[in-house]
Amino acid sequence: MALRMAERFRGFLPVVVDVETGGFDAEHDALLEIAAIPLSMDSDGFLRSQATVSTHVEPFPGANLDPRSLEITGIDPTNPLRGALGERQALDHIFQVVREAVHASGCQRAILVGHNAAFDLGFLNMAIRRTGHKRSPFHPFSCFDTVSFGGLAYGQTVLSKAVLAAGLPFDSREAHSAVYDAERTAELFCSVVNRWRQLELFERAHSGLDTV
Repeated sequence: MALRMAERFRGFLPVVVDVETGGFDAEHDALLEIAAIPLSMDSDGFLRSQATVSTHVEPFPGANLDPRSLEITGIDPTNPLRGALGERQALDHIFQVVREAVHASGCQRAILVGHNAAFDLGFLNMAIRRTGHKRSPFHPFSCFDTVSFGGLAYGQTVLSKAVLAAGLPFDSREAHSAVYDAERTAELFCSVVNRWRQLELFERAHSGLDTV
């Protein structure tokens, strides 16, 4: 099973990531939440989500916090009950789980899966740069974007609409939480890849080819 996952995406393990931030500028705006979900593959070649790892993040010194972004996410960065970690600790917390999943899958590196993935990868890479982190398990610029996947498979590019078009539930009241959005994004990505796998198995079955 591990070898098949390693072969499916050229040695990369898809890991779904969502971040919540204090704005849209990765260099100047705060990273406030991050969630990551490694994916696994079953014996039939279908993807599924593993456990979610997440943390709240303390704004880095001098970070910008746009009130409009905070209104959308509902995050209060000053709330002591958030249990937020500093950026370096947050990255260590996430990266440890991701590295373990990469090793268990037989893959060489993680590849970020996100909805508007360049946004999430940009904030992740900027946090890596700020903290001088040397052991990121993620590819620094390659990613899978479920905006494209959703548009291709379901004709929808907005996360909520693509998830609903895939026949999956979406609660808009829970949106804009890193954990919730990451879990819905993981379901969407798995839905599209598994749909392709179903088609592959169907074609093999009707062509007389071995389905293993």
